[in-house]
Amino acid sequence: MHRARTAATALLAAALLTPLTACGDDSGKADDAKEKTALTVLAAASLTDVFKSAGAAYEKAHPGTTVKFSFAGSQELAAQVRQGAPADALVTADTKTMDGLKHETAAPTVIAKNRLTIATAPGNPKKIEGLSDLSKNDLKVVLAAPEVPVGRYSKKVLDDQHVIVKPVSQEPNVRAVLSKVSLGEADAGIVYVTDAAAAKDKVATVTVPDAQNAVASYPAAALKSSRHTTEAADFVKWLTSPEAQNLLRSAGFQQP
Repeated sequence: MHRARTAATALLAAALLTPLTACGDDSGKADDAKEKTALTVLAAASLTDVFKSAGAAYEKAHPGTTVKFSFAGSQELAAQVRQGAPADALVTADTKTMDGLKHETAAPTVIAKNRLTIATAPGNPKKIEGLSDLSKNDLKVVLAAPEVPVGRYSKKVLDDQHVIVKPVSQEPNVRAVLSKVSLGEADAGIVYVTDAAAAKDKVATVTVPDAQNAVASYPAAALKSSRHTTEAADFVKWLTSPEAQNLLRSAGFQQP
């Protein structure tokens, strides 16, 4: 009888252990799922097209990581960082904005450079030949707001050439300027070379000579508030890799 009770007790213990073992297996799978990392990158609006390609390339090379981008004017991105928006990395279209966030970011790295061009309606019907033509009273010119990097660059090149422009509107980012021109709501606007290239046949361009142009630098940095500081730093480092640099150059960006 004692042996029978002992056997029954052993069977009961085994039965109780079985579901516990199964739970342990499920927990392991849950832990594996938690290892997936989702990065949120705040990026300047002018990087919209190329970063979509870059994000796909990065995810392919890093199967455990997904990258989500939030695009806006650099000044808006800076405001989001200061307000504590959850994000892991930041890429702006100027060093001034990034420098103003030095307490919120790791050391930045310049990943690319850009230049300005004049965007016009297809075929350039107003026969704009250069910056000086933007002062003509019969032209509807749109610029980015002066607190936006491209707006600041635009103001500088116009001031340097002593060209006075009265814009019909001042937009929050370069893509908004481009949209106004491509939709026919403005005759011309100053945008980055890369944005005009991305618009393809929706706009024409008038080259701004190097001697009259401005160079935009794009610094990238991991955010100190990131929950994935190592992965965010890895992404920033990857942006300087040959693969990422080839994508940026293909989109018209210049080497840093």
